[in-house]
Amino acid sequence: MTPALQLSLKSARLYGIVDLGYVSLEDCVGVTLSLLEGGVDILQLRAKGHESRRIAQIAQELVPLCRVGNVPFIVNDFVEIAREVGADGVHLGQEDGKLSDAFAALPAGSLVGRSTHTPAQARAAKEEGASYIGFGPLFPTPTKEGRPGIGLGHVEEVEGVVGAETPVFCIGGIKLENLEQVLVSGASRVVIVSGLLQAPDIREACREVRQHLGR
Repeated sequence: MTPALQLSLKSARLYGIVDLGYVSLEDCVGVTLSLLEGGVDILQLRAKGHESRRIAQIAQELVPLCRVGNVPFIVNDFVEIAREVGADGVHLGQEDGKLSDAFAALPAGSLVGRSTHTPAQARAAKEEGASYIGFGPLFPTPTKEGRPGIGLGHVEEVEGVVGAETPVFCIGGIKLENLEQVLVSGASRVVIVSGLLQAPDIREACREVRQHLGR
């Protein structure tokens, strides 16, 4: 990880996702600008079910926007696309292969994040060398339809075991209405998807979240 990315990741509190399950192709740039202007610290493109060529085209439009804002840009799932478009890294689920393979395929210093759902998976991701982990889904969410929320009971444990060395971003059904509950449970970093993307004013929603996160 480059020093600049390491610093960005260490200070990051709000992780935004441009999820094509909520955002039309035509709105990707506008939504990205709103998230960046609102104050997200990391931005990911998630495009489940879209062909790789189209995902790469969208990613190429978003990379320079994130560069201007000094915000790391992450591609969900597709290591090859992340490398092709010059993204800062990739985010992988539990079934998306070894982190070591992703690190080897990407330029030196790239970020590789891992989704985790249990303390054991969080510890394993740390041992694998994940740049950061997503931990959740804390609450049921349409983004992971059919998967129950894991609750808040393990947040403090994971923060204590993993968070000192590997940033932990809690994810899944987090909205402004339950954010304080998440923070009280021990979280210090969050990923918010529909709670931002479906807000009447994305910029303002980001700013409100940041106030709760302390900056």
